[in-house]
Amino acid sequence: MGKPKFSRKKYDTPSHPWQEQRIHSENELVRKYGLKNKKEIWKAETALRKYRGQARELLAKVDSDDPQEKKEINQLLTHLTRYNILPLNSTLDDVLALETEAILARRLQTLTYLKGLANTPKQARQLIVSGHIAIADERITIPSYKISKKEENDIGYAPDSPLNDVSHPARPSADFKSKLSKKMLGDESKTEDVKKPKQSPPKKKEQKDEKKKKQTKKPVEGKKKEPATEKKKPVEEKKRKENVKKDEESKKEKDSSSEQKKPAEKPEKKGKESK
Repeated sequence: MGKPKFSRKKYDTPSHPWQEQRIHSENELVRKYGLKNKKEIWKAETALRKYRGQARELLAKVDSDDPQEKKEINQLLTHLTRYNILPLNSTLDDVLALETEAILARRLQTLTYLKGLANTPKQARQLIVSGHIAIADERITIPSYKISKKEENDIGYAPDSPLNDVSHPARPSADFKSKLSKKMLGDESKTEDVKKPKQSPPKKKEQKDEKKKKQTKKPVEGKKKEPATEKKKPVEEKKRKENVKKDEESKKEKDSSSEQKKPAEKPEKKGKESK
């Protein structure tokens, strides 16, 4: 073989180092796929960027009848279908709709975990680097190795690995494998649900109108509800009666106080009466 003539970077760094939304999304991908660092995400993003750039250039020339362009379109789509990044009978529009997770999901590390050969994605990385994982009895120690459709079913433990023993403590249990298979089935059903058009949730105004309608529903016969105005009447009458009583008591007190203040009337003399 010989040394490569030119060594180039396999990834492009982000344009801005401090973007909160991008940092959070990258941290989630690192946890989900058990990646060593963010360079592995950037490698997947650059590969995806190349695929999208090729698709854009080819879409701009679709109307022309050049056989070379048709050949390039077929080569791009067959490459992506061979690695199971895209399904069969896909188009260039499907290439533009791809995301970074579609490429990260085809790594040897993720597929060893999804096959049930390791308990976690990080353990899968450790087993690959230590030489316990092989493809068709050929040991591979590169966690980022891209798996094709043909190689996917040949992933397993290396023939010399002690993990071939069923009673080895590092092997995942049967319960874990069953849970993992259920999880995979749940993810597939979610992807099917995503394809279906989602019904938009009702707006706040519509919810308020529904509540008002429920409140203003007619009562059932035999259980007639009194209107709110009739309920208020007895309360108002009680208050009015109490106010009247208070006024009467205050008048009585005033009358009693005025009688006490008046001087006693003097009796008239008898002499005047005789006259």
